[in-house]
Amino acid sequence: MDHAYDFVRQVAENGEAILFVGTKKQAQESIEQEARRCEMFYVNQRWLGGMLTNFKTIQTRIARLRKIDKMEQDGDFALLPKKEVIKLMAERDKLEKNLSGIKDMKRLPGAIFVVDPRKEAIAVQEAHALGIPVVAIVDTNCDPDEVDYAIPGNDDAIRAVKLIASKMADAVLEGHQGEQMGDAEAEAATANVEPADEF
Repeated sequence: MDHAYDFVRQVAENGEAILFVGTKKQAQESIEQEARRCEMFYVNQRWLGGMLTNFKTIQTRIARLRKIDKMEQDGDFALLPKKEVIKLMAERDKLEKNLSGIKDMKRLPGAIFVVDPRKEAIAVQEAHALGIPVVAIVDTNCDPDEVDYAIPGNDDAIRAVKLIASKMADAVLEGHQGEQMGDAEAEAATANVEPADEF
């Protein structure tokens, strides 16, 4: 766990995102809560094929979700036939359900944290294809060689999933503190540079 914690902290300190992934019932709530707590992205309903490998297409779906939201906010729904509004709201609900956790993700993550690599095999494959490191809870029925950072644990126990997801969120928060301290130190260093004497 320490190895995975240090890695996740380092990724966050470098200003990169960690995508939390857990679509099985036992993981959905913890994944969303912990990802939100550390202001990271998450997938807790369904992994849509291509979420990483076809990121541009996913971005167009997110743009569509934003457009429908804006139409509602701007009062455009009032100008449309009721049937059309019902259709748009159903489309929005479906998009929101699957994409709400990555709505603000502008680029690919620096790593993904996965609750069950067997259940999330497509996510793991996509991450590997793109060279994105995978941190995962590995139960006795999983092959630890399929992930970069294995955390032994029971991925069916809600409490175990919550505890490990919480640790990963803590690592992100600690990494963000390091990133801010690094930025502050860099600013202080440039502020303390004396202007060169003119000759």
